[in-house]
Amino acid sequence: MSIRPHFFFLFLSCVLLLSSCFRHSGDTEGLPVGKRIQLTTVEDLYQFLTYDDNRYPLVSLHRGGPTSGYPENALETFAYNAGLQPVIVECDVRLSKDSALILMHDNTLNRTTTGRGSVSERTLAELKKLRLLDNNKKITPYKIPTLDEALAWGKGKVIFTLDIKNDVPYESVINVIRQQRAESSVVIITYSAGQAGKVHNLAGDLMISASVKNLDDLARLNEKDIPDNKLLAFVGTREADPELTKVLHDHGIMCILGTQGNLDRQAAKKGFQLYASFIERGADILSTNQPKEAGRALNFYVKKRGISSKFVQ
Repeated sequence: MSIRPHFFFLFLSCVLLLSSCFRHSGDTEGLPVGKRIQLTTVEDLYQFLTYDDNRYPLVSLHRGGPTSGYPENALETFAYNAGLQPVIVECDVRLSKDSALILMHDNTLNRTTTGRGSVSERTLAELKKLRLLDNNKKITPYKIPTLDEALAWGKGKVIFTLDIKNDVPYESVINVIRQQRAESSVVIITYSAGQAGKVHNLAGDLMISASVKNLDDLARLNEKDIPDNKLLAFVGTREADPELTKVLHDHGIMCILGTQGNLDRQAAKKGFQLYASFIERGADILSTNQPKEAGRALNFYVKKRGISSKFVQ
């Protein structure tokens, strides 16, 4: 059966138009699609997150990387971002009334959900009836996840850095990590040498993110006998002193720079290649509210320097 010329022309035009739309969507242009951080053992995690001259720079999703249609601390948001680039997922852990571990930044439900009141006054069943709001206050179909659900989803895909809120016992979080056998996917965030020492004493195999703003902070961590290969250093929300960065790198400790806030605004104003400049000047992981933009810059940086890792697939 022959195809009439004008029908064929119409068909070809539609194909080209659709192809062009997908090619030039812009939303994900420049990002590697579908790359995962595939770690099988906790030793893989130590190796991947130990600094060397060929370390793989990474984006860390502040509160999970919320964007339009995707709320903070939601599994669907994690999955959306992980589909664009290899990521570390920074998320927040709180307790429900019946002691379930859930992902939520605030101590109240008002800002990020369809509910009201304190998180700790609702049972898990009650929390699961709510829906999450995105940054534009629009109701999404998505529910509050449990830590257990997040870890089950993330194994072999992402690394989690868990910001454990004050009323949450470290022991409870560690129990869930053990139950999920997620040791190779998790870093525990701490804010003092005392907290870091406590986590290390409870679970000496887990990696820890510790605040290191100066050499005295590093000395206090060393006094807790935490091995260098089990540490990440959060150096703050402005670039660290080069001397501190050099000492940390000499110890094999990678540096997390918090760009959320002022540095993200600088990048938006001056151009997103500023994110690559942060990496060139010593940062290794960028904790950002602009993961797509930071990801494009880091992807360019990785390609330009021929950086690869057997753990990024």
